[in-house]
Amino acid sequence: MIEQPHDPAAPRTAAEPNIVDLVGRLTQQGAHLAKDQVSLMQAEVREATQDIKAAIGAFAGAAVIGVAGLGVLLMGIAYFVAQALGNLALGTTIVGVATLILAAILYAGAKNKVAAANLKPERTIDTIEDIPAAATGTMHTSGGRP
Repeated sequence: MIEQPHDPAAPRTAAEPNIVDLVGRLTQQGAHLAKDQVSLMQAEVREATQDIKAAIGAFAGAAVIGVAGLGVLLMGIAYFVAQALGNLALGTTIVGVATLILAAILYAGAKNKVAAANLKPERTIDTIEDIPAAATGTMHTSGGRP
């Protein structure tokens, strides 16, 4: 059997989708896909958050045990210094002052790193500023700025 070409003037049957129906279905499927992607992203974030909570708990436990161990170690060092000097108070004071100096050096280094950190998301801000120019097709080599 030979198929006859479709006459554009002939009325469409229910089985023949038109462009509006196809665009409508495409839009609906795109929205469904976007919703599924958002749900997947939320699940991944929740899972990562749970993992981070567990890691933070482990870090806190390690910090408590570490501080206790450091205290015992410093007491032992102070005892040995006191025995070498023959004066318990002086040995303990020397170890305490040395520990505080080390802590001050570490604090100053950390403070400088924080001061040098750039917390402003400049690349993201530039991208957001360029979106209107990109959408209108007026982007230049300067990143959308005249």
